[in-house]
Amino acid sequence: MKVSKAMAEQQVLQIPERFDFGFHKDFTAQYQKMLLDNECKKVVLEFSRTEYLDSSALGMMVLLNKKAKLVNKRVVVKGAKGNTLDILTIANFDKLFPLE
Repeated sequence: MKVSKAMAEQQVLQIPERFDFGFHKDFTAQYQKMLLDNECKKVVLEFSRTEYLDSSALGMMVLLNKKAKLVNKRVVVKGAKGNTLDILTIANFDKLFPLE
């Protein structure tokens, strides 16, 4: 299967229904691969399925954002809605991440 350049420049990390410390290991492993990929310019955190997130999830997102900036990559949040979007907005994450 051939991946178009536009697709390679943007990689999607699917956030589960419950985004908490239980997802830490998988989250970190997935984004580390993306940050090492020279073709990837943007990491998209896909929140369309997410109904719950806690402070550990917010911390993981902040850490990802710091690491991404060090390697000149952007991180965006896509598909957040309902309580998840409310939490991100209340925590001022709309200032850290573009919300799509």
